[in-house]
Amino acid sequence: MSQSATPLFSGLLAHAEQNPVQFHIPGHKKGKGIDPDFREFIGDNALSIDLINIGPLDDLHQPKGMIKEAQDLAAEAFGADQTFFSVQGTSGAIMTMVMAVCGPGEKIIVPRNVHKSVMSAIIFSGATPIFIHPVVDRELGISHGITTDAVSKALEQHPDAKGLLVINPTYFGISADLKQIVDIAHSYNVPVLVDEAHGVHIHFHDELPMSAMQAGADLSATSVHKLGGSMTQSSILNLKGNLVSPKRVQTILSMLTTTSTSYLLLASLDVARKRLATEGKALLEETITLSNYIRSELNNIEHIHCIGKEILGSKATFDYDPTKLIICVKDLGLNGFDVEIWLREHYHIEVEMSDLYNILCIITPGDTKAEADILIQALKQLSAERHGKAAKVEAQVLLPNIPLLALSPRDAFYADSELVPFDESEGRIIAEFIMVYPPGIPIFTPGEIITKENLQYIKTNMEAGLPVQGPEDYDFKFLRVIKEHKAIK
Repeated sequence: MSQSATPLFSGLLAHAEQNPVQFHIPGHKKGKGIDPDFREFIGDNALSIDLINIGPLDDLHQPKGMIKEAQDLAAEAFGADQTFFSVQGTSGAIMTMVMAVCGPGEKIIVPRNVHKSVMSAIIFSGATPIFIHPVVDRELGISHGITTDAVSKALEQHPDAKGLLVINPTYFGISADLKQIVDIAHSYNVPVLVDEAHGVHIHFHDELPMSAMQAGADLSATSVHKLGGSMTQSSILNLKGNLVSPKRVQTILSMLTTTSTSYLLLASLDVARKRLATEGKALLEETITLSNYIRSELNNIEHIHCIGKEILGSKATFDYDPTKLIICVKDLGLNGFDVEIWLREHYHIEVEMSDLYNILCIITPGDTKAEADILIQALKQLSAERHGKAAKVEAQVLLPNIPLLALSPRDAFYADSELVPFDESEGRIIAEFIMVYPPGIPIFTPGEIITKENLQYIKTNMEAGLPVQGPEDYDFKFLRVIKEHKAIK
């Protein structure tokens, strides 16, 4: 089949055109049973293909027809041996990757700055995480990826690991030498799982970092919805090689996936793949050009620095994605969260994320020079307002050391536990997740021993207004820890 074909989307349209009498779910019956205001806003076309896995429309859990054809086209487009569609987001695909290679007590090597879905999968599987420190950027106060040296050391110490998980590119668009990392892991016969949530587009342009499938990785969870033009929550899972069983992947993905799969999401994956495969290079050429224009203009503004190629050169910064605008705002004398709020209140601009020193903006084929110029004008105004008030700030990298893992995350998660005052929790074993989200990097994972520096890190983020999430007690007055059994006297 041609990459211009859309077997799933076209099949849905053909089915809707027949105007079948529906005695099956969903109960809104082509929109007739839904709230009229919502129907008017969404439109009859969308509601007519909000369908369920009836015979003519194939079944995501056992695809044999139009869904299989769409997945096969996606595999060809992404250079995979097999591609699986996910309506559980990339989180579902990431959990599938981990659970496909790991069982109870088995080791998986992961960077510390993993998404919370990785740790969820480690709890579900009962695996033991072997953490690698990501390289910390002292200027920006952010984490990059892991290095080839760190991967080699981890595999030398843990050659029995069942998998190595790599983030490529990072949330900020930075890539390590993925090809070499894959080669090192494969020399130990260890499969490489790639969290490619922020890299669906990189496969389709030579000026962007190498994709997971290009590097020979075994599995990659890829957010088509983030940067590839499909609807929110739709993603793919790519598989290559023979180190991981595709049947095992299909079984686990099915276990984690609703049986009421959204055909709107599935169809959006089909058409997004078509556009990436047939127009991706040209569209991304325009996107890269627009990104570089914004970067150049921002770097002419006082107290603003938008990161570019100068970040390259270390083992952790092998390549970067120019469509991710890391805008360092620390010299304005404001933190990133302050800048995010100012942009929202004064220009109705919403950024991807903010942290203590930066804001992150993503540029896609959906952006134009009009939006770019609004961002540039806004930051010019903010800089002018801060003239005379701003002071050069040295980033204080507060990322604490990885706490000692005293119990497996699953054992800790299910252990008897109790709430203790936040300031009295040092030295106890935590039984819950705490993370800064976005991007969902753990500060604590269940089973780790609480340290003073990690408690201070939580306070610092909260005082800056950054979104620390996870604990049962939203106010952070208490933390849930494993109950200690006192000796019988």
